[in-house]
Amino acid sequence: MTLAPAAIPDALAGEATALGTRLAAELEYVGVLAVEMFVVGGRLLLNEMAPRPHNSAHYTIDACRTSQFEQQVRVLCGLPLGDPSQHSPAVMVNLLGDIWRNGEPRWEAVLRHGGAHLHLYGKRVPRPGRKMGHVTVCEASPERALEVALAIRRDLGIADRS
Repeated sequence: MTLAPAAIPDALAGEATALGTRLAAELEYVGVLAVEMFVVGGRLLLNEMAPRPHNSAHYTIDACRTSQFEQQVRVLCGLPLGDPSQHSPAVMVNLLGDIWRNGEPRWEAVLRHGGAHLHLYGKRVPRPGRKMGHVTVCEASPERALEVALAIRRDLGIADRS
């Protein structure tokens, strides 16, 4: 799952923003640059940099004024950048091939929630661990988005790994 905004202290969020900004500036990068980080023991660890739209930010399709995909198209076409600000707290649930083990998942378990947005990628063969799609839950508060996302995970039989 991806929680956006991340449930981290403001100081740590500022540190993450400064690190991502510094990386892009030092690389003189133009375009969408995903900088994936994890918090381990209260410290930021850089996990991955991807010079493209990235699956960890697919939530931007539903929760931001300009998605990472639209932003990349704007860059490539020499158009003005859009406003990337987030308009709704969101939780993104990855849908892995594991949930197809008993056939097609019950999508009504997702779509009965008004704030849920289902995205299936059209991949024909589900395999364990293969990302087949995602659900973005947009709600008025981060707490409510997480509550709905956890209910969807339970209804789809997604195991809790914590």
